[in-house]
Amino acid sequence: MSQGWGYGADNGPDTWHEKFPIANGPRQSPIDIVTADAQYDPELRPLTLHYDPSVSLDIINNGHSVQVTFADDEDASTLTGGPITGTYRLKQFHFHWGSSDNKGSEHTVDGKMYAAELHLVHWNTAYPNFGEAASKSDGLAVVGVFLEIGDDNSQIQKVLDALDAIKGKGTQSSFADFDPTLLLPNTLDYWTYDGSLTTPPLLESVTWIVCKKSISVSPAQMEKFRGLLFSGEKEPECHMMDNYRPPQPLKDRKVRTYSE
Repeated sequence: MSQGWGYGADNGPDTWHEKFPIANGPRQSPIDIVTADAQYDPELRPLTLHYDPSVSLDIINNGHSVQVTFADDEDASTLTGGPITGTYRLKQFHFHWGSSDNKGSEHTVDGKMYAAELHLVHWNTAYPNFGEAASKSDGLAVVGVFLEIGDDNSQIQKVLDALDAIKGKGTQSSFADFDPTLLLPNTLDYWTYDGSLTTPPLLESVTWIVCKKSISVSPAQMEKFRGLLFSGEKEPECHMMDNYRPPQPLKDRKVRTYSE
């Protein structure tokens, strides 16, 4: 992933267009989802997610977020159905969050921001690898899940417990036998639209699938995310927060909706 960008005043989202002109492109993400404008599409299908805990590999502080990566095996975790054609394979998941409990998600719904947002990143196995898929218009599918302040969430606790080992930028730890299904809401109604990566290089290759139902997270659990650092060893300590890109113009795109 491209370096030299971040979330500060001098290298944050308002500056990304300087190095990545596609930042002003026709299908940038995230967006504000206006529910009254979302179009019901009877041809959309339910999501089918088959996640295999045995292909969970490691957890990483990449200097922008916490990321859990998965093996690219033939029998790996997959996404089918929904708005996509074919089979997409889970590559990683990561989170975006804010400096307070009432802001931190990338997508918003009717202007509402959530405490955080989980992104499960999949790539289209019609292409030979993740890197090549990421450059294709149908190469990636990302499932977004909102985290909303509420009760303590025992399902996310294993991720949070691992953060102490990866506090600084560039650190990683093994993270085996984790089932991402635990992080999904209990109903998978969704909105979908054609978009992009929300971090540089901002490639316009993502079919976004944003879950309508959120999962809960407690204030104390959100504090664990904010305990991570943007900074690495021998750098001034800088806590990781507000690592989200604001909503981008919808332009000529349509948001479609699926409900069971």
